[in-house]
Amino acid sequence: MMEENEMNSKEGLYSKAVRAGKRTYFFDVKTTKGDDQYITITESKRRFDAEQNRFFFEKHKIFLYKEDFEKVAKGLNDAINFIQTGEYPEDYNEEPARFNDESGSPVDNNNIEKWFDELDK
Repeated sequence: MMEENEMNSKEGLYSKAVRAGKRTYFFDVKTTKGDDQYITITESKRRFDAEQNRFFFEKHKIFLYKEDFEKVAKGLNDAINFIQTGEYPEDYNEEPARFNDESGSPVDNNNIEKWFDELDK
């Protein structure tokens, strides 16, 4: 029992819910088994299932690891700044992002969803 409480306290260190219109965002700080901290960001939306005649919550979750914090924060700040000011960041590149497969070959942007699906396998 005590071991379970220790594990739960280590896994969930911090949680913040942000209500934004019809959505709620949850920012949770957790730890891995190796004591590395990471953030999960969950978007939750209330939806109605007409077939079952009831409401449910649709959730989408991303995991953000320490080594990516700086780059993701910069990307988010750049995008917010662009929306607020219309100004592109200094390092902005108008070329769409290019992704490479495991062999280093570029992935066709038309098939990018298929490429991401393959990464999950």
